[in-house]
Amino acid sequence: MEPRKAAVVRKTKETDIKIELNLDSREKPVIGTTLPFLDHILYSMAFHGGFFLKIEASGDTEVDPHHLVEDTGLVLGDAFRQAAGDSTLARFGHFIIPMDDSLAEATVDACGRPYLVYRAEYPQQNAGTFDIFLIKEFLKAFSDRAGVNLHLESRYGENSHHIAEALFKAMGKALGQAYRLSNEGSVRSTKGSLTI
Repeated sequence: MEPRKAAVVRKTKETDIKIELNLDSREKPVIGTTLPFLDHILYSMAFHGGFFLKIEASGDTEVDPHHLVEDTGLVLGDAFRQAAGDSTLARFGHFIIPMDDSLAEATVDACGRPYLVYRAEYPQQNAGTFDIFLIKEFLKAFSDRAGVNLHLESRYGENSHHIAEALFKAMGKALGQAYRLSNEGSVRSTKGSLTI
């Protein structure tokens, strides 16, 4: 079977983003968004998810990092949808990750219907220079474009860096499970097809 890969480019007046994704490769991720904390959590997500991810992204961060963060989520969602193609996915993924003071849970349904539930309280509003509120913008964009039900919850935590990193590690593990090929050879839906 051919590797399930995608290469997606988005270039606007606000951002320039190139993403390569290979769901069947465990090659180490290569992440460069010009936002160090975003690089850190996306690297953690892909590394623990067990898929190859390369991101080259830049944008008008002198105005606000919002455009770059949201557009990276959009392009990553497009890449997941493209890489999965019409392959028969395991569909569901769930993982819980501890990180020091924090505990995070992620549940994924790669069903073609986007929905985001995101519950996290952050004691500090920044991780380094990164505005923590931008994480929700990324997740919403990713969920919408990938067509996944994505439920992320921080059960508790005292350090915003740890909370965010645990969430992205758990998300990576859950995505890795959901996007595995099903060994049952049929669409994992009682309807007989996934709504896309």
